Amino acid sequence: MRAAIDRAVDHGAHVVLSTGRSLVGTRPIVDDLGLRGTTAICSNGAVWWDTDSRAVVRQVAFDPGPSVERLRALLPDAVFAVEVTGVGNLSLGRFPDGDLWGDVREVTFAELAATPTSRLVVRWVGRTPEELALRVLDVDLPGVTASCDHTEPWLTLSPPGVTKGAALEELRHALGVSEEDTLAIGDGSNDVEMLRWAAHGVAMGQAPVAVQEVADAVTGTILDDGAAAVLDRYFAA
Repeated sequence: MRAAIDRAVDHGAHVVLSTGRSLVGTRPIVDDLGLRGTTAICSNGAVWWDTDSRAVVRQVAFDPGPSVERLRALLPDAVFAVEVTGVGNLSLGRFPDGDLWGDVREVTFAELAATPTSRLVVRWVGRTPEELALRVLDVDLPGVTASCDHTEPWLTLSPPGVTKGAALEELRHALGVSEEDTLAIGDGSNDVEMLRWAAHGVAMGQAPVAVQEVADAVTGTILDDGAAAVLDRYFAA
């Protein structure tokens, strides 16, 4: 994967990591890949990070209080965390080890609810992803964009109207890239808007059927180096 990304960069492509991860969880990946001269889109589009200046160049936040209050009543035993960009998280309840990146400080509901954030995450402890998706299926959470993980009972809330696809469209305009020269690869429900946005949207082999259905093509799984195979179709050595 590193070699495929290096070849794409050498061909002049703008390689953009577009992820639901927080900035703290994204920076090590950027550094491992050696990406420079680009923008990392974090927190599903709410945080933009310049890989050269290593500074946040755009950030959108929302008030998590109403959503946390609503979800606490719906999801007994759930734990909540709001992102403190570039630092870590404030949590309501204890998350399993490895769930959250950066510094984590447990706080009261009042403090969590009063902290504007770019990303609110919820884990429904002891439940399955299917149980979580069913429970929140028809739940109205005004003022946020929500997405469920397909491998863990994990819900991510972002500011209203913020998605990977919307962020990438803004970045495309800023970079002067034509619509037909856009390629996106993803495997999660938070990638649906991004795959629809791209002229060439490719779902990974491990993606749920609902994600594969919105893509233009499906590649191999992570274990098959599916993303590298897609990049090499366009940027082979």
